[in-house]
Amino acid sequence: MRPPIRDIAVVAFGQTDHTRTSDEQSEVEMLMPVLHQVLDATGLKTSDIGFTCSGSSDYLAGRAFSFTMALDGVGAWPPISESHVEMDGAWALYEAWTKLLTGEADTALVYAYGKSSPGSVRDVLTRQLDPYYVAPLWPDSVALAALQAQALIDEGHTDEPALAGVAARSRESATGNPHAQLRGSVPHGDYVVNPLRTGDCPPIGDGAAAVILAAGDRARELCERPAWIRGIDHRIEAHSLGVRDLTDSPSTRLAAERAGAFERPVDTAELHAPFTSQEVVLRRALSLGDDVAVNPSGGALAANPVMAAGLIRIGEAAARIHAGGSDRALAHATSGPCLQQNLVAVLEGEDQ
Repeated sequence: MRPPIRDIAVVAFGQTDHTRTSDEQSEVEMLMPVLHQVLDATGLKTSDIGFTCSGSSDYLAGRAFSFTMALDGVGAWPPISESHVEMDGAWALYEAWTKLLTGEADTALVYAYGKSSPGSVRDVLTRQLDPYYVAPLWPDSVALAALQAQALIDEGHTDEPALAGVAARSRESATGNPHAQLRGSVPHGDYVVNPLRTGDCPPIGDGAAAVILAAGDRARELCERPAWIRGIDHRIEAHSLGVRDLTDSPSTRLAAERAGAFERPVDTAELHAPFTSQEVVLRRALSLGDDVAVNPSGGALAANPVMAAGLIRIGEAAARIHAGGSDRALAHATSGPCLQQNLVAVLEGEDQ
């Protein structure tokens, strides 16, 4: 889907302070401050937004059509142009980007949220698995990530000390991120599922994020240095884990190629790698060298609100461009077990 017919940019990004639990707040109460944050940053009102799209999961909320309650925070009256994806908010952003390409809207509000604290997210995520051959065995998300990590170790692509180094670097990078759930020196801990220790796994927590997109000159009016989306694409692996090479991610590589990531080097990469071993896979698939700043925000190892963490990667990459800390950034989002579905976006500053 490149090249786009219109120039579209991320002009504002906001997120909650991610916490282990938010029992005192509903999804709407958690989301409201973030929505106000991005609207205030641009000076827009809800009535100025041409399209609204959200990402969340009914499985986490424990009720059908739970996203309709979140619309109370947006304001759905008078009637608005609105859509929803039962996916990470990064895919909601993709839908909004497509909407703006058609010319039917000049601005879009994208938001996502997830509360993992009420139940066992490791068990909830088993509902993503093949319902005939894998799901009846109930392998949880950490056990499947451990299979992937062991495959990488067996192939000689990494080892446990290297994985510990990924965790330490990510948590240290999160020191400068006031929204991160974990930051600084965090013990690597005991084995959760061998070879993955506590530090190799993402924290369980609640959070929300929002982004505003705008097209062309409207983006320049709303943001001093817009983060232009130069390319975006998403791909999927085979559903059956048994027919995949878990040490590689061809869908990520293809999405990156279609998004134009390999045309010129990037200086920043925000990778949605909930497990340390998955960063190893993504670095190889995206051909990222040591000169690229990977997850300067701390990444999903510092805060991993399910259904919002991928959108946050795009937002964090855009925020660095807004601030002048990056000129060309790559953002990645994933969904499903062992990097099953992958989205890649390339963002650039105004002068690139």
